[in-house]
Amino acid sequence: MTKGALALLVHGGTDNWSPPRWKDRFDEVCEGRPVLPLAEAKSDPAAVHYAAVWKPQSGELAGFPNLRVIFNLGAGVDALMADRTLPDVPLVRVAVGDLTARMTEYVVLHVLMHHRQEPYLRQSQREKRWAPKSQWAANAISVGIMGLGTLGADAADALGRLGFRVAGWSRSAKAIPGVECFHGEVGIDAFLRRTDILVCLLPLTPETRHVLNRPLFEKLNRTSPLGAPVLINAGRGGLQNEADILQCLDDGTLGGASLDVYATEPLPEDSRFWTHPKVVLTPHNAADTDPDEISKYVAEQIKRFEAGGALENLVDRNRGY
Repeated sequence: MTKGALALLVHGGTDNWSPPRWKDRFDEVCEGRPVLPLAEAKSDPAAVHYAAVWKPQSGELAGFPNLRVIFNLGAGVDALMADRTLPDVPLVRVAVGDLTARMTEYVVLHVLMHHRQEPYLRQSQREKRWAPKSQWAANAISVGIMGLGTLGADAADALGRLGFRVAGWSRSAKAIPGVECFHGEVGIDAFLRRTDILVCLLPLTPETRHVLNRPLFEKLNRTSPLGAPVLINAGRGGLQNEADILQCLDDGTLGGASLDVYATEPLPEDSRFWTHPKVVLTPHNAADTDPDEISKYVAEQIKRFEAGGALENLVDRNRGY
């Protein structure tokens, strides 16, 4: 019996999101299953049982009448959830150790960067100025993580082992050893008041859009050694009110920011984020997906599903993540 085909709907723009690169990896692990780029899949849509996607265009997935499962090749599913024609089949998000480890590396790197005053020290180097400032210990800094899923929990653990005082906030109650956990509307203000460095790893939903705004920043701790709180956003660009971030950096409500995601990507050349002295900017590569690991993950999920097993990491469409 011919195995149901896997359609590959990858819309990228960087080397990592090259469709041929992803097809090569899936061909290696799918054990004879047809892996079809979008153009080929459209020529025989009834043969497609599975779709591996990254930023598919609205309506593309609706053209496959026998689709059984959609696999999103990145962690964020907000673009998929915005497609009103999305087929009513299980939607699986990626959750592999490689992606989690990469995000933890990013979070730890940027927390340490602000904690160890790297922006100031690099500016001093450019100016050939020998003027070290006092350096506080890690346990003097409270890091608050918004979003305590797989990524947030792992980053919290790593930061705790470095000595930071770590807290987390999530929509529903969580219990993580060594992490002071807050949840819901009743817990958000207390969480923010004790936070010196705010790390955002939330999913983008209608409820979280533009959650990173001036009213939230004004509730962050104003008495830490940092002088003013710092924002690190490696979640989704739609979480941040970018005008508020810039204004708060300008007036001192925020002392610095590390941003990996933006409302418009690639970031427009005229964005002030490129040149703002308090911004550390990265091009949405905090946890770039690895085709080798992800293709193996998808192939294993399909194999288990066809044997009658349960799919892992299903998206709750009501919650949007």
